[in-house]
Amino acid sequence: MDKATLIGVLAANGAMLYGIIVAGASLKAFWDTPSVIMVFGGAIAVLLIAFPFASVMKFFAISKKVFFPKVQPVTPVITQLVEFAEIARRDGILALENKTASIQDPFVLMGLQMAIDGTEAEVMEAIMRSEVESMATRHKFGKTLMETTARYAPAFGMIGTLIGLIIMLGNMSNPDAIGPGMAVALLTTLYGAYIANAFCLPVADKLAFYSRKEIEIREIAIRGLLSIQNGDNPRVIEQKLLTFLPAKERAAFARNKAAA
Repeated sequence: MDKATLIGVLAANGAMLYGIIVAGASLKAFWDTPSVIMVFGGAIAVLLIAFPFASVMKFFAISKKVFFPKVQPVTPVITQLVEFAEIARRDGILALENKTASIQDPFVLMGLQMAIDGTEAEVMEAIMRSEVESMATRHKFGKTLMETTARYAPAFGMIGTLIGLIIMLGNMSNPDAIGPGMAVALLTTLYGAYIANAFCLPVADKLAFYSRKEIEIREIAIRGLLSIQNGDNPRVIEQKLLTFLPAKERAAFARNKAAA
């Protein structure tokens, strides 16, 4: 689980609850069923207009990815590729056939299998980069879905506020109803702003972050597998792949390797 995401969600909601409680307000004052239906229902409705039904149904599955990301660490990938390079250098690239059963990453497995089969480097690179582009496109959709929700939810919040104001102004003959009516009218704006800024936009940014990390890992795999196929020295391959890591992580990688 991504602890940062969980802590962020809890902290954002906690900060708002703290502000409400310290101000001495009642939590019941911040709940209005018609406003909830207008904002949440309106946002869902426009998503169905903007995207196919099956895509909108992936909203919660996409949201789940920021809590349970499947991006693997970079250093184990580098270690594995260097190990493959050493085997290929010592016993030949066909010896890597025995390692395919232990590879869990389908992308690395696909590339290694092509290298073992003797696929030309240009063809191999083109196929792997096409796979990365397809993955990036899928990831971009998730970010787009969240950003679209963040754009429409506040709009429906404003629409709800305008509707509430119109109703309130129509009842100006009752001064006692003006204050509560204004409060209810403003709740829709609050709900819209909450959906956008406390959830959808942060989730979109976290999805983009994990997408960049996964693309980086794919790039490392491409560079490493092409170098293995080319018969490069394992030490050269290691240094080439370590350029993707910050200085501190490179030093930690070297220490762990020396300790092993």
